[in-house]
Amino acid sequence: MEATVFMKLALDQAKFALNNLEVPVGCVIVENGKVISSGSNRTNATRNATRHAEMEAIDDLLREWQSMGLDQTQTAEKFAGCDLYVTCEPCIMCASALSILGIREVYFGCANDKFGGCGSVMSLHENSSLDDLSGGHNPRLRGFKCTGGIMAEEAVALFRNFYEQGNPNGLFYSISEASQTSPSRSAMIFSTHFSSEASQTSPSRPVRSLTVF
Repeated sequence: MEATVFMKLALDQAKFALNNLEVPVGCVIVENGKVISSGSNRTNATRNATRHAEMEAIDDLLREWQSMGLDQTQTAEKFAGCDLYVTCEPCIMCASALSILGIREVYFGCANDKFGGCGSVMSLHENSSLDDLSGGHNPRLRGFKCTGGIMAEEAVALFRNFYEQGNPNGLFYSISEASQTSPSRSAMIFSTHFSSEASQTSPSRPVRSLTVF
């Protein structure tokens, strides 16, 4: 299954984050069956709560396309042909960015019960939710297809490993039993909040969702 192939690559990025004492989230951006960008969470290294894996991959891609001379319209056309594979459901900030950029489809692993922007808390991939958010139709906000639960248990296992080794910089995610320096171009219009405290559970059954604090 193609989705599994690309999610495994996203999991590799999450493992890279884990090995660098980062919250283990990773992603890849795919165009025409080829990975054209990848990213892993760097919130601890940068001391910047917006440096989620998705933002890292997006910024790398924007820099590359800018160096190629693509204008805003051409960049939007390119994003409309791209899919994102990410190990955890994009938060509201990242889902908003993906909507503005016009990503075609998002595939994620485990759900994000606290700040999930693709169904868990808000459904920013749906046009109706985007209209509600903006107080009416906003042509800058575009819906996108979204599929979750792909290799969710593998994604959650990485979070368990992370908590076993401890988070040195106090940005916490907690596992739920239910199912982020200077701002970059992609992050300038978004904000997010993380608490320095988190509660954790030890579920006895397979976990497919995540709560972000």
